[in-house]
Amino acid sequence: MSELKTQPTDIDVETFIKSFADTLQKQTDSFELLKLMTEITGQKPQIWGSSMIGFGSYHYKSERSRQEGNWPLVGFSPRKAAISLYVYSGTPEQEKCLENLGRFKMGKGCIYVKKLSDIDQNVLVDIIKFNIQFLESKFSK
Repeated sequence: MSELKTQPTDIDVETFIKSFADTLQKQTDSFELLKLMTEITGQKPQIWGSSMIGFGSYHYKSERSRQEGNWPLVGFSPRKAAISLYVYSGTPEQEKCLENLGRFKMGKGCIYVKKLSDIDQNVLVDIIKFNIQFLESKFSK
């Protein structure tokens, strides 16, 4: 079984944001997300792989394959096209929250936003909290 490529690193988070976020808006939003996710999780941010800022972690085992590993509870990445928010597990509570989130696009397991002002940050906080509750209850067995 191969090792996951996305592992925690020792890269400095602030330096990463300043060099990776390609616009001043993305840098500003990234520092705001850094503060928000640190407050909610109580965890220090850490760069995972080459471009994800993660908070906390959990150990998972796939139900469909033999794959297992560690992954951040929540995280984000200030990518070129949009900010990727890794905060979504598809719970019914999160589904309900999406109705009031604002302007975003969905991926399989993440939410894409152009800028933080496009979404309601209070709703985002709820989505993050529901995600953490779900992951901790499912994988802390």
